[in-house]
Amino acid sequence: MSFSGHAILALHVAAVIFAIGPGTAAIMSTPRHIRRGNVTVVRHLYAATRIYSAATILVLVFGLILAQMQNDFGKWWVSVSTTLFVVAAVLLVLIMRDQRKAITALENPASPVSGTTPAPVAPASQAGPADAASASGTAPEDAPGNGSTAGGGREGDEERPGRSANSVIKEAARVAAVERGRIASLSGIVGLIWLVTLVLMVFK
Repeated sequence: MSFSGHAILALHVAAVIFAIGPGTAAIMSTPRHIRRGNVTVVRHLYAATRIYSAATILVLVFGLILAQMQNDFGKWWVSVSTTLFVVAAVLLVLIMRDQRKAITALENPASPVSGTTPAPVAPASQAGPADAASASGTAPEDAPGNGSTAGGGREGDEERPGRSANSVIKEAARVAAVERGRIASLSGIVGLIWLVTLVLMVFK
């Protein structure tokens, strides 16, 4: 192998070590911190995943250049390795999408990702008599929903916001748990792909 071939091989190996290694570690660490609810760490892991996933393109570029220099494009292991790399790249995109969803669910439980939105609050100018009386600390006896009137249900009305907030929190936790499971599964597949590719490169 010529000097340029050795240089490309060194760059190829360096890209594998400094791009694929840390990127895989960041992805596999994400589910643990999602379970703990540590959104700050999850956000940093998402940023690291984006950076290292983009850097893995250098692995493919240097690998293709090296295969071209050694006239190995027609060999089966090059085709298999390239195909596996493309599959891993698609899975990395899905993982980053799931990381974003998990971050959104952890940061804002009432966000659209959880399928719920907070109830709108009516402005003071549009508030009805019952709302105005409630704000002043008094409630008219004939106001709708007053517990003293027939058919009134103020106690039930007061329980609805509590139940709504509780359901929002539970839904956000469910979304985070689903994304955590998806990331764990996909990261295992990506790690297996990198391992198979490494075996092909070493024992070709």
